[in-house]
Amino acid sequence: MHRFVFILIILLFSFGCAHVISEEIRGRADSSISLSSVFKNPDAYRGSVVIVGGTIVNAVNKNEGTYLEVAEKPLNYRGVPKYSDSSYGRFIIVYPGFLDSALFSKGRHVTVAGEVIGTRIQKLDEMDYSYLFLKSIEIHLAGPDRGIPVYFGIGVSHSF
Repeated sequence: MHRFVFILIILLFSFGCAHVISEEIRGRADSSISLSSVFKNPDAYRGSVVIVGGTIVNAVNKNEGTYLEVAEKPLNYRGVPKYSDSSYGRFIIVYPGFLDSALFSKGRHVTVAGEVIGTRIQKLDEMDYSYLFLKSIEIHLAGPDRGIPVYFGIGVSHSF
C-alpha cells in the first residue's frame, strides 16, 4: 500500500512539472543556439527551431493566419515566461490559423516553438523596429498564475 501511494505521489508531481512544449518538438529545437544570438542576427539562424516566450503586446488576425507581437521574457524550467524586466527584444509569431485575440490578448504570457523565418521591419511607435520573425510549430498560452505566494522575513519593521 505504501509503495502504491509513493508511486502515485511521484506521478502527480511529475505531471505537474511537465514542460509546456511537447518533448518531440523540444527535441527538434537546437539547444546549442543562444537566444541572444538569434535576436542579434535572425537571418543567420533561418530554418532553425527555437523555443521562446514572453508577454503578448498585440494580436492581429489576417487571411494567412494570426500574428502575435510579443515582448520576450526568460522562461522558467517548465517553459513558462517569468516575471522579469530583462528582455532580448520583441518578436513576431505567425500562426497559420485563427487564434482568438480575446484569449491571446495583450498582457497574456505565451511560449512558442517556432522556425526562424528571419527579420521583419515594422513600425514600433514612430520608429522602424527589426523584429525576430517566427513561424509557429507549437504554441502554449499560459494560464493565470495561481501559485500561492510564500514570503519569508524576519518581521522587523521601522519607519521614520
